[in-house]
Amino acid sequence: MSLIITSITLALLLTLILALVSFWLPHMNSDSEKLSPYECGFDPLGSARLPFSLRFFLVAILFLLFDLEIALLLPLPWGDQLATPFLTFIWATVVLSLLTLGLIYEWLQGGLEWAE
Repeated sequence: MSLIITSITLALLLTLILALVSFWLPHMNSDSEKLSPYECGFDPLGSARLPFSLRFFLVAILFLLFDLEIALLLPLPWGDQLATPFLTFIWATVVLSLLTLGLIYEWLQGGLEWAE
């Protein structure tokens, strides 16, 4: 019984300390960039019609694509418990191969180069 009370007390104390630190720490060194409503690097008061680099969108889409790929392949370790685990691993290999070929294509086309 004492171990349970000690564990709960320790968990509550640690939670309280971390919550207080998370509320107190960000207020110590806030700057104008952090206080602006947009942290994306664009001026929110300027014109919304200014052109900017298309490479930004290319890298963002590549990031989302590989992030989605990780989310799709996350349950793969449990695929060996299915009736046909070999088919699961074949489909995972196909997905990874297609994404790897797409990344190689983007790399060879120069889509990942920041300097022009």
